[in-house]
Amino acid sequence: MKPTIREAIIVEGKYDKNTVAQAVNATIIETDGFGIFSNKEKMELIRQIAGIQGVIIFTDGDGAGTVIRGYLKGALPIESVKHAYIPDIYGKERRKRAPSKEGKLGVEGMDRQTVVECLRRAGATFLEDGGKMPEREKITKADLYMLGLSGASGSANKRKMLVEALGFPERISANELLNALNILYSLEELKKIIDDLQAHSQ
Repeated sequence: MKPTIREAIIVEGKYDKNTVAQAVNATIIETDGFGIFSNKEKMELIRQIAGIQGVIIFTDGDGAGTVIRGYLKGALPIESVKHAYIPDIYGKERRKRAPSKEGKLGVEGMDRQTVVECLRRAGATFLEDGGKMPEREKITKADLYMLGLSGASGSANKRKMLVEALGFPERISANELLNALNILYSLEELKKIIDDLQAHSQ
């Protein structure tokens, strides 16, 4: 059974996200490589999440990963950030034709046990060890449907309005939206936001 971690984990890309998701249950946010440098909305979302449940920066150990880690470290409150580092293991990821410039595996190339060990060393809060998530009523996919944010005509427009109002990234996926809402808002707060948006749009 996968352990559950309180902090959100920040990785560089989708393959890293997939590797970490196979090892632990957690909110995982991609920086889209250097894309985070110009994505102010995503950076603001990360900042909000960091303030509520903390984040763990888990980037590759190469030059690019170090630059991204440094940028995030400088942009986020120091007390909300933990750092996970992968060990130096030489080799190449299966999907790649050739090894990286430095010849080492990235986060994507780590096995499940190594990922968990890296996060433990970083000081991650494991719920199985008695750690707790911030207490609030969980927002579900059914709630999004009931609020008209999915599965109905006009849902896409309503979702777009909500994303704009909350300052979330424009291309946030449905699952990422649900994760972010659960971290930042209670169901009652979300209902009020939707009501306010509807009142202003009439």
